[in-house]
Amino acid sequence: MQQLILGSSSPFRAELLLKLGLPFITASPDIDESTLNNEQAEQLVQRLSEQKALKIAESYSDALIIGSDQVAILDGEILGKPGNHENAVKQLTAASGKTVHFLTGLALLNSKTGNMQSLVEPFDVSFKILSSAQIEYYLNTEQPYQCAGSFKSEGFGISLFSTLHGDDPNTLIGLPLIKLINLLANEGIDVLNAYTQVK
Repeated sequence: MQQLILGSSSPFRAELLLKLGLPFITASPDIDESTLNNEQAEQLVQRLSEQKALKIAESYSDALIIGSDQVAILDGEILGKPGNHENAVKQLTAASGKTVHFLTGLALLNSKTGNMQSLVEPFDVSFKILSSAQIEYYLNTEQPYQCAGSFKSEGFGISLFSTLHGDDPNTLIGLPLIKLINLLANEGIDVLNAYTQVK
């Protein structure tokens, strides 16, 4: 049976995939993640998810390859990784009392058959009204400067939210497991049946 490969260097995505009990390896795709002219956020994450899987397929000709990409959107603008404390303060100040929309692209490529399945899963996060002191305390505690939106939802970032809206909480961390299970089933892998699992 085919090898399962997670096309991501994210330790958080790998940790999520472990929940399914399937053996897998990780490989980091090196692609240009720039936005194309007039490309919408939904198109961007779906295209990058597929490109990541296709890039890994160049090295693995008989595998099931998972690609994923995520963006956060606030007031119609894509939130990038803040990179430093100052930018993170700006992002969280802007998000205070508002809802941030996350779009997570997911692709599953069978590199033997060329069959590509892909989708985009939405998830919304509503923020509490945050004071400057609360923002400073959170950022100094968790330092989420390499996280889009300036928070780690799988960590202390949960303290920033008033409500979460979505079908699968794993989506927010970067890998929609419920949808992935369905895509794997289309390739003959039933995560609830040990006899159909990948090697």
